[in-house]
Amino acid sequence: MGIVNVTPDSFSGGGHYTDPALAIAHAQQLLKEGADLLDVGAESSRPGAQPVPQDLELERLLPVIKELVTWGVPISVDTYKPEVMQRMLDWGVDVINDIYALRWTSGAHGLTGAQVVTQHPSCGVALMHMQGEPQGMQLKPMQGDVVAQVLSFLKTRTEALLELGMDPSRVVWDPGIGFGKTAPQNFELLKSQSKLLRGGFPLLVGWSRKSSLAAVMGSVHAMAGETTDGVHPRLAASLAAAVLAAERGARVVRVHDVRSTVEALKVWGAIQ
Repeated sequence: MGIVNVTPDSFSGGGHYTDPALAIAHAQQLLKEGADLLDVGAESSRPGAQPVPQDLELERLLPVIKELVTWGVPISVDTYKPEVMQRMLDWGVDVINDIYALRWTSGAHGLTGAQVVTQHPSCGVALMHMQGEPQGMQLKPMQGDVVAQVLSFLKTRTEALLELGMDPSRVVWDPGIGFGKTAPQNFELLKSQSKLLRGGFPLLVGWSRKSSLAAVMGSVHAMAGETTDGVHPRLAASLAAAVLAAERGARVVRVHDVRSTVEALKVWGAIQ
C-alpha cells in the first residue's frame, strides 16, 4: 500500500504533494515502483496533529481522487469522517481506511462511518486501533497488555459491523503502530502478530518511518526524521519492520518507500 499524503503537515511527506498535480505524479510513481494499491489522506494523524474541517479535507482530496479512480487500480482513502467516506465512495474509491475504526459520528446528521460502509455493496474497510486521539495519544499511551487490548478492541468493532450486515471478507485489521503506544508496545505487537491473526482477519500494518524505529536505532538524525540526499534516515529500519511484519503474517504493508520495500520483500519471498 503506497502512501499519498495531500497534507501540509503529515509527519513524513507533509507539504510535498499538496498540489494535486504533484500528488497525482507521486501516485503514478508509486505504482511504477510496485504498489498494489494507493492510500490517499488529506488530514494528518501524526501525534499532536490538529483536526481538519470536512470541507478542507474534501477540497484536498477531490482533485486527486477524481483522477486516481480512472486508473483501474485499488484506491483507499484515509479518513474518519462519514460524509467524506460517502463522497469518496460515490466517486468510486475501493477502501475506507479509518484510524477511528468507524467510531466517529457526524454532528450534522448523526451519520456514522459504519452506516456508510455497510450500505455500500462492496467497499473494503480497514479498522485501526488507536488509543485516544492524535492530539494527545502519545501523552497518555496504553497501559497493560497491549496485544490483548488491541485484539479485544478490533473484535468489538468488527462485531458491530457484522451485526449491520457487513460481509466479513471486506474487513482488514490494523493494530495501529504508533497510535497511542510506546515503542516497546509497538514491538510487542510485531512480535505477537500471530495472536492478532487468530482473530480471523487479514492484517494491514504500517511501520514505515515510525518514531519507534528511531527509538531503537539510537540515532539523533533518525529521531529528527530529516531526509538527506533523498533517503529517509529510517528507511533501513522501515524495510526490516516491513519484512518482519510480512513474515509474521501481515497481508498488507503501508509504506512510503515502495520500490525499496518491494525489493526487500522479494528477497524474503525467494525463500517461501
